Amino acid sequence: MLTDHIQYQYKPGNLAASEPNKFKPENLRSEEMIVNLGPQHPSTHGVLRLEVLMDGELIHDVVPHLGYLHRCFEKHAENLPYNQVIPFVDRMDYVAAMNSEHVYAMGVERMLGIADQIPKRVEYVRVLMAELNRMASHFIAIGTYGMDMGAFTPFFWIMRDREHILRLLEWASGARLLYNYIWIGGLFYDLPVGFEEKCSEFITYIKPKLKELENLLVENDIFIRRTANVGVLPLNLAINYGVTGPMLRASGLRFDLRKVDGYSVYPELEFNVPIGEGLKGTVGDCWDRTWVRMQEIHESVKLVEQCLARLQGEHRRTKEFNPQAMVPKKIRPQAQDFYIRGETPKGELGFFFRADGKTDVPFRCKGRSCCFSNLSVLPEISRGILIADLIAIIGSVDMVMGEVDR
Repeated sequence: MLTDHIQYQYKPGNLAASEPNKFKPENLRSEEMIVNLGPQHPSTHGVLRLEVLMDGELIHDVVPHLGYLHRCFEKHAENLPYNQVIPFVDRMDYVAAMNSEHVYAMGVERMLGIADQIPKRVEYVRVLMAELNRMASHFIAIGTYGMDMGAFTPFFWIMRDREHILRLLEWASGARLLYNYIWIGGLFYDLPVGFEEKCSEFITYIKPKLKELENLLVENDIFIRRTANVGVLPLNLAINYGVTGPMLRASGLRFDLRKVDGYSVYPELEFNVPIGEGLKGTVGDCWDRTWVRMQEIHESVKLVEQCLARLQGEHRRTKEFNPQAMVPKKIRPQAQDFYIRGETPKGELGFFFRADGKTDVPFRCKGRSCCFSNLSVLPEISRGILIADLIAIIGSVDMVMGEVDR
């Protein structure tokens, strides 16, 4: 094994030798100054530090500094069996854990060659849970973004409605945030009796609330003035940086892995892929990114309704149904390199597996973080703007630092 030798030797001088800042005070011009945003600034979503080079209120450059919320996910994955890695997958994007679990489980199932044998009811339950979690994640993104812009009321409304989703997910899995519900080959448990009916009640309740939220926040004149034509991300720049998810679609590209790759039962469901149209400003600005997330919530509502119809119709629960029927007793894929990707609320989450065929522990499991790529473009769209607009741009990126610092 490669771990027989010591990979890192601690020395007291290592910390002093590391470079805490990119810019040095002695190299600055007389009118320039360095300002640190974070790692505890209220408008940094997660533990992020931005080193900002400024001239008065004008920003010359921005340097993101990571490492304050390191999860050590990839090293954990090299020392645990495939099925025991799932709780660590939950802790990457902790506001959309179901979506991350879904992608990881699909990857291992395809490595084992059992992806085509997963029961349809299991697949529909997975998509139902993933779309509910997508709505909850976008609620967080829009609510906290409104609060960054000074709108407190929408945040409280959104948290109230998100609570209904968390209670549904807790009812099914036993946890509010970190679920460990989607297993390799199946599910931890079938949906509780009465879940479909309660979920239908929630969908009926949430539809008019979404319209209220749109009128109160997204269409609000003050919000539009703060976000339209701010932080414009051109499409070619987004593609070159590997930006995915709502940020890429807000720049005008209709790219959604649920359509492109057609995984799980998404090809059997009808939904649209909203893109930024520059309705209030320029295509790819902060307002477009918020608008795309708002429209994706509407599309998730459609998907949830279709899943509920199937789960109460042709794939209804039976006494014989066992959600763990296809869960393998021993997970030992053949020696191979394999990459799986899926559409999470923030973009393309991917896992690269390297299996040696001799053990049930992955030799390597690398996470491809969408938040890392989306955050990387921040310096490019922040140069030459005012410090107040930087806060607007950070909020519109919607990153979760647990996934960036995997």
